[in-house]
Amino acid sequence: MLRSFLFAPGNHARRVEKALTIPADAVILDLEDAVAVAEKPATRPLVVAAFTQPRAGKLYVRVNALSTDWCHADIVAIAHPGLDGIILPKVESADQLRTADWLLANLERERGLPVGAIDLIPIIETALGMSAIDAIARSGTRAARLAFGAGDYTLDLGMRWSRDELELLPARSAVVMASRAAGIEPPIDTVWADLRDAEGFVRSADHAAALGFQGKMCIHPDQIAPANAAFSPSEAALAQARRVVAAFEEAEANGLASIQLDGQFIDYPIVQRARRIVEQGDRA
Repeated sequence: MLRSFLFAPGNHARRVEKALTIPADAVILDLEDAVAVAEKPATRPLVVAAFTQPRAGKLYVRVNALSTDWCHADIVAIAHPGLDGIILPKVESADQLRTADWLLANLERERGLPVGAIDLIPIIETALGMSAIDAIARSGTRAARLAFGAGDYTLDLGMRWSRDELELLPARSAVVMASRAAGIEPPIDTVWADLRDAEGFVRSADHAAALGFQGKMCIHPDQIAPANAAFSPSEAALAQARRVVAAFEEAEANGLASIQLDGQFIDYPIVQRARRIVEQGDRA
């Protein structure tokens, strides 16, 4: 499961080492916004050196956008054993994603890695990227899921990023819809920037889970546990889902395709949702 992605600046060795021990489903070592322009080239080998360190989850690196001077060198520098995936920011077209995929495939061949082994997650965070969301989701690349970035998205559109995040609903829904229509995994939600507002983070994560996201990007270790909880079924929900599945399977064996359980009408769509919850619980 990819419920929580924890960012760590690639040029801070202690924070990288600590992040790799935290029970996030994935850690993202950052070469983009967290690293000053003058330090970007020197940070690449520091990030690669972390690939051999023990870690609790998967290890990703956020490179700079393809439109910058640093992206090509970033990808060439980090495509080595020990890397689970690359986060590609500000993707605005399917061709950009195909370019990154092509470069990765050639590096994998040259370096004796299985082609396609390095995951690729594009972040949709501009108006242009959102307008091309369907083509990006259907790009036919190794990208198995998308991510949504609200910080740059609201900046690009001149929006105010409010605490209730109502202004993000159309964009979030579009990312989920495009992912489902393209047959790829549910997407990853944006960070929550206000570290003083832990309650706001929980609300944001719960809302994203309800919309159909599978996980959330995080910028502080304290956000990992609530993110994992938000994108995992609760014990009560899991127990109820098991009851629904068991009751429906018994009814189905007797030739029934709909039943009532505790006053709730249950048919195939309802039981399919219950089976999905049971599967998520087992994976968690």
